[in-house]
Amino acid sequence: MPSALHLSVPDRNQGTFLMAVNNGGETLFDAHRWRRRLSVAQGREPADLVIAGGRVVDVFAEELVEADVAIVDGVIAGVGRYESARARIEAAGKVVAPSFIDAHVHLESSLLWLPEYARAVLPHGTGAVVTDPHEMANVCGLPSVEAMRSAARNLPLRIAFTAPSCVPASEHESPGAEFGVNEIAAMLRWPETVGLGELMNFPGVLAGSDDIAAKLAISPGRRRDGHAPGLRGTALQAYAGSGVGSDHESTAIDEAREKLRAGLMLMLREGSTEKNLRELLPLVTDATYPRCCFASDDRDCHDLIRKGHVDDILRTAIDAGLSPLRAIRMATWNAADYWRLPAIGAVAPGYEANLVLLDDLTRVAVSATLYRGVVVAQDGACIAALDPAPPPADIRSTVNLAPLRRSALRLPLDRATHAVEVIPGQIVTRFTPVTPRVAGDEVLADPARDLLKLVCVERHHATGRVGVGYVLGFGLRRGAVASSIAHDAHNIVAIGADDTDLMAAIATVADSQGGLAVVADGKLLAHLALPIAGLLSDRPANEVAAAYSRLEATARELGSPLASPFGQLAFLALSVIPAARVTDRGLLHITM
Repeated sequence: MPSALHLSVPDRNQGTFLMAVNNGGETLFDAHRWRRRLSVAQGREPADLVIAGGRVVDVFAEELVEADVAIVDGVIAGVGRYESARARIEAAGKVVAPSFIDAHVHLESSLLWLPEYARAVLPHGTGAVVTDPHEMANVCGLPSVEAMRSAARNLPLRIAFTAPSCVPASEHESPGAEFGVNEIAAMLRWPETVGLGELMNFPGVLAGSDDIAAKLAISPGRRRDGHAPGLRGTALQAYAGSGVGSDHESTAIDEAREKLRAGLMLMLREGSTEKNLRELLPLVTDATYPRCCFASDDRDCHDLIRKGHVDDILRTAIDAGLSPLRAIRMATWNAADYWRLPAIGAVAPGYEANLVLLDDLTRVAVSATLYRGVVVAQDGACIAALDPAPPPADIRSTVNLAPLRRSALRLPLDRATHAVEVIPGQIVTRFTPVTPRVAGDEVLADPARDLLKLVCVERHHATGRVGVGYVLGFGLRRGAVASSIAHDAHNIVAIGADDTDLMAAIATVADSQGGLAVVADGKLLAHLALPIAGLLSDRPANEVAAAYSRLEATARELGSPLASPFGQLAFLALSVIPAARVTDRGLLHITM
């Protein structure tokens, strides 16, 4: 170990997680270990590890306490003064905090298979995530989620699941698989599953649909994640009264205030594309903060490695005026308490020793991350040996595209009077009137006015369905971009100033069994293959992040002003977010 931590640990502890746990991460009672922990806590027996001389974040009292942390069998035995230990970390000048928790994330948005996701986030102090795997479920159904569960099992990162509740997201999308009541019921039996995934089909909830009723009926007593963008008034009252407990889709402070008053846990979101934290942060007060936590929702691998994960969200919140101790509580205990995650989220006796050592509290400068009492990341690098857990073959080769003719990209004149208008930094859009560019009987893209074609091609069942519309605000002056990441059905979505380049970009994505592509003047300028369900790479995190960065930069070089062109593109077919989208079934106007 580098000397910066002054770490002395016997070899037998390195990479070994000693605490008995079940597959969900829940501690199993072991009388021998319990008695040993009692003895260590009372100073009668040496701890396995003592983190000595640091200032401990007490999330319950919101204060810093100068204390040692004694750890045995991966569990905190006591916080106080402990001299006797088999190994010590000298933490003078450092802050000891619980490792951070992302309260709602789709791991697939990272573009990384789970071991590489862990490699990316552990150096940033992440100790747990609550993930809704509905991206994989939309493509390959329950088997792909079972593959994620298997890959997560031996990682030094707590991965909790919610069971996808809306696959497909709505009748306007065409996924590769369905995830119905039987699949949800099977997943709810897993110890790793903490609740029902986000109920995105809020119109179905409000209409009292039989499908939603069946999903509510099989999840009594479980947390139910919400998804209600822009929902207010009586509609919000009805939605919250259906048993939904949280929401991460607020973009305006008055909307978020209504949701808090309706009893929802408010998840302040700050992802790669969805940036709502600064707008909502004034709502966090002495009265409201216990009902607030943080979520990234979607954060790509480039952002994870370059900017960070929950640590970056914390820096943003602190920079905007939130107390560092309150911010850390929201990123730890509040999230763990809401999701009923056992024995994590605090530095206190009986809790797992999932910790971060910070060189600086305000800058959230992570020095080291511990998982069950073992240092797994240090000085910006993951040092744990990660089980590669390769994905099974049945979640590869998922692109099944019908032959695509150029004529399929024609935009009907009656569908060209409005455009999907992109709002930078948001996933909500506008349904905006436009005057189309027409040549003869054909509607054309008009990059001089930022009117581009937005195309969605069904890629799961070779139906040949293609939806086409206009998009405003994406900014390409020439060329085309295409992606097999298109929330939530994950068909191929593309934007272009030229039909020839659109065809080439779509073909590149299809030929690589999923991926991202940038084409201009008939030439492929940048490409990243995503062979795992058309969503994830099988390459190392740093390599994927570099390729993704090149793609984003290339799209910007073609004129896009967006911070994350591919991040924005991924949401333009999502039929449950207002106000306009294009799916494989055509242009949609989504009203509240």
